[in-house]
Amino acid sequence: MKYALIGCGRIAVNHMKAALNNKLEIVAVCDILPNKMNDLLEKYNLDINTIIKKYTDYKQLIKEEKPDVVSIATESGSHAEIALYCIEQNVNVIIEKPMTMSIEDADKIIGLAEEKNVKVSACHQNRFNLAIQELRKAVEKGRFGKLSHGSIHVRWNRSKQYYDQAPWRGTWEQDGGALMNQCIHGIDLLRWMMGDEIDEIYGVSRQQFHNYLEAEDVGMAVVKFRNGAIGTIEGTTNVYPKNLEETLYIFGENGTVKIGGTSTNNIDIWEFADQTYADEKNKGLEEQTSNVYGNGHTSLFADVIDAIKTDRKPYVDAVAGRNALEVVLAIYKSQKTGYPVKIPLNHFSSTDMRGEFD
Repeated sequence: MKYALIGCGRIAVNHMKAALNNKLEIVAVCDILPNKMNDLLEKYNLDINTIIKKYTDYKQLIKEEKPDVVSIATESGSHAEIALYCIEQNVNVIIEKPMTMSIEDADKIIGLAEEKNVKVSACHQNRFNLAIQELRKAVEKGRFGKLSHGSIHVRWNRSKQYYDQAPWRGTWEQDGGALMNQCIHGIDLLRWMMGDEIDEIYGVSRQQFHNYLEAEDVGMAVVKFRNGAIGTIEGTTNVYPKNLEETLYIFGENGTVKIGGTSTNNIDIWEFADQTYADEKNKGLEEQTSNVYGNGHTSLFADVIDAIKTDRKPYVDAVAGRNALEVVLAIYKSQKTGYPVKIPLNHFSSTDMRGEFD
């Protein structure tokens, strides 16, 4: 299967590693900065491979190389434009989070992908974490009984040095803030585990320490799920002096689970009324990761490859990408208006937040 990578920045190494692990035929890379492509290929000793073409124009890449699947790892604000072009050309896509920066663009991607029968996967790779997979099995088996509440805490650090690496970071048009960039993986997991269906969200966000950005560096929200459960969200890049945790809690009448670690990769608490021998193995489960992005990209790529071969929806499809985006945008809208926001959200974009913290 022919593969191309569009965007060779910070997260690109995980995409390249996943492509290599899945033995995809890497035909091309693309970035507007040639040195980024050179650095990425050199990191994996692919710079000696003259078969891999380098492009600064993704449209030219698609037309000339005709890949079967591409991953889009550019700045967030360009995801929708590139994805829609690829889908129009019948190319399957893996889109880094957030899938888009507006609800309207997310809906366009979902609609066009269905029309063209093209596979689209939103890159929420933490769904493949071992701890998360075990939790999902418990949820699907109904082991929690009635759900009471759940929460996600993404308590990370991002310094000025991080934002200085790329001028688009922290802008409303290209990135959003802590909730959109850093917390959206955890938000995806919370919504997924709590039944997906939401009635209403009330959120508050602030820009406390990063006054050189446009967007928020801390946000909190209360989520009313349709099944009666309550969710809380805390996302920030203000933790001193380094990343502290990404922790997911799920509480039900018959079970309590806490997934911790730096990227929801460890099981800290695993208690169920119907304890089994398998449960004992889950207690204290730790998945070693080399960075906060975890190991899930390889599994996500493998799933997309299988989805293409068997003509099914990817495990993390475009609707999943929209769902996570919808929560973030609802928190933004709630901050802007001062009122709770009803779900579904049909019209809102990160750019509607311009000037919020000026």
